[in-house]
Amino acid sequence: MKTDLTNTTAGAIERALVRGRRAIGTPAVGMVLTMVIVTDEENAYDAVKAAEEASQEHPSRTLVVIKRHPRAAHERILPRLDAEVRVGSEAGTGETVVLRMYGEVSEHADSVVLPLLLPDAPVVVWWPVDAPENPAKDPLGALAQRRITDLYAGEDPMATLQTRVRSYTPGDTDLAWTRLTLWRSMLAAALDQARVPVTSAVVEAEGDNPAAELLARWLEARLGVTVVRVASAGPVVTAVRLGTAGGEIVIDRPEGPLATLSLPGQPPRSLALKVRSTSELIAEELRRLDADEMYAIALHGYGSRGTN
Repeated sequence: MKTDLTNTTAGAIERALVRGRRAIGTPAVGMVLTMVIVTDEENAYDAVKAAEEASQEHPSRTLVVIKRHPRAAHERILPRLDAEVRVGSEAGTGETVVLRMYGEVSEHADSVVLPLLLPDAPVVVWWPVDAPENPAKDPLGALAQRRITDLYAGEDPMATLQTRVRSYTPGDTDLAWTRLTLWRSMLAAALDQARVPVTSAVVEAEGDNPAAELLARWLEARLGVTVVRVASAGPVVTAVRLGTAGGEIVIDRPEGPLATLSLPGQPPRSLALKVRSTSELIAEELRRLDADEMYAIALHGYGSRGTN
């Protein structure tokens, strides 16, 4: 069920949600969290689709904040709030409210969002694009237990990475880090099998890749060695090589969903190492809402060694 509201209020939106739940025969609120997506019109469709797919695992109320700004500096937009309320099959397994804010309303988005948050439920804020320099100090970010950004969405990901280092607050995380979960799991499993000290490390990846830099910093912090960064043709991270007294431990994925794991004294084996969709990344982030200590270690590199 979908309801369009023009020049509306947060109270009217809440009443529309209640009517929608009653109309489809599910008056009880069964969502486990509120997901706030702050985006622009261009990226809203993909972000909502990813959130609704993730809601299959984490039923949630999704609030999509789209701030409509004037096209020219001399133009003035009258303050207005429009909303699109989706309940039932229109919104995955939860509820979706698309909030389009005009004029001064967009400057106070937190005051619109606050009455629509599910009571006594965690809040997650996700910026698919144009994340603030300090997510925790953003008015919407301050409402959340978890704040998700994406270094890949910026024009200069490596410069943005340094901004994230300076502004990090427990509860922050980034999809560039989430994309490394399979790599980190396989590297940890390989080291468990080898059980030998690592004396050197190399990360091969396309140039200026934020995920590769996070992986290199994480390895430096956890292994206590300097990681050499080597540029490759990509895509993303293509290989990690860990030097030991008995030989190299190598995970190599030049392209495609399969990687090759090589351990000293053992035949190579194939591993599944696909590039995951945005909805899978969001679903992973919603599985735990406490501070991501490993992300903090990856951000700060050597400076976070031993804080785990």
